[in-house]
Amino acid sequence: MKYFLKLNVVSILYALMIFVPLELMLNVYRITRLTIWEIGKVNILTGLTLIIGIIGGTILIHFLTKKWLGRRKANFWTVILWIPYFVLFIYVFASLFPITNGGDAPNPVIGLLAIGGLIIYPFYILILNFVGMTSDDNTIRAV
Repeated sequence: MKYFLKLNVVSILYALMIFVPLELMLNVYRITRLTIWEIGKVNILTGLTLIIGIIGGTILIHFLTKKWLGRRKANFWTVILWIPYFVLFIYVFASLFPITNGGDAPNPVIGLLAIGGLIIYPFYILILNFVGMTSDDNTIRAV
C-alpha cells in the first residue's frame, strides 16, 4: 500500500510539473491584466518559471524515483497515471477561475504548443523512469 501511495504522489508531481507552466502560458493575458505588468515582462517571467520548474522538477522526480520507487517495473505506470491528475487540476482551475473577460482568452498558437508539449511529455516521463531505474549508486571498483 505504501508503494501505491508513493507512486500516486510521484504521478501528482508529474501532473503539477506540466500543469503550472501550461497554465502560466495560457493565462498570460489574464496575468497581464491583473498585475498591470507589460506582456513582455509576463512572458519572460513565464519562461523563467518554465525553465526553473523543468530543471528543479527533474531533479526532484529523479531523486524521488530512486529513493521511493526503487527499481520496480511498476514505476512505468507513472507514464499513464499523471493524466487523471492533470485533468483534475485543469477542471478545478477552470471551475475556480473561469474566463469572464473576453480579452483573457489564450492565443491559438499557445494551444498548438500545449498540444505538442502534452504529446512529448509521456516520453519525458519514460526517460526519467528509465534513468531512475538504471542509475545505480554502486560503482565498479578495479581490483
